[in-house]
Amino acid sequence: MRLPLIAALLVSLGGCVPAYSPPPAVPMAEPPAPRLAAEDAARSFLTVVARVEPVAEAQCRARGVAGNCDFRIVVDDRPGQPPNAFQTLDSYGRPVIGFTLALIGDARNADELAFVLGHEAAHHIAGHIPRRKDQALSGALLAGVLAQASGLTPDEVRAAQDMGAEVAARGYSRDFELEADAMGAEIALLAGYDPLRGTGFFDRLPDPGDRFLGSHPPNAERKAMVLATVRRLRGT
Repeated sequence: MRLPLIAALLVSLGGCVPAYSPPPAVPMAEPPAPRLAAEDAARSFLTVVARVEPVAEAQCRARGVAGNCDFRIVVDDRPGQPPNAFQTLDSYGRPVIGFTLALIGDARNADELAFVLGHEAAHHIAGHIPRRKDQALSGALLAGVLAQASGLTPDEVRAAQDMGAEVAARGYSRDFELEADAMGAEIALLAGYDPLRGTGFFDRLPDPGDRFLGSHPPNAERKAMVLATVRRLRGT
């Protein structure tokens, strides 16, 4: 298989991924705070859900992108799950936001939980799941056309399509993460929480760096996006 040629096609496809201007630099991180006690973490999570969910639903209805704004918040209590949060749709099209017990237990304060909840809700509010699928399809189609025009075999064309879909989807995922960070910060702020304090969990995450096929932006860039959003909303 002529991998160098396929790689060249993907580089040309990568040019279709929109660029964005880097946000301002973020202040140095403070030393991480200790974890909350289990009972305090559970109580904090319930309070955050009660305060943030109505704000997220109101923002969802106001933007008019998602068809269903009735969020369902669930806890993934399966043993051994790492700290994680996710957003998906159930069989009825209702948006579901899930937190693992490990993530709730790892939170240092309610602001972190509020920011994560706002971030995951933002993915649904902005329609990121269907948009990511559309971008993957477009990337596959474009890579297939370029591969055929370059005289590749049918197997090589399929390989180029698979890789093209991955490149397009991951490239747009980075933009989606920053968009969700900004909107999540706004949701948390409107709910009465401090998004800047809420980004403290970035300091405990492995930094994805600036990899070509990375699906997440560098942690410092994400924190800077939140800072820029808060400054804009506060008029500072």
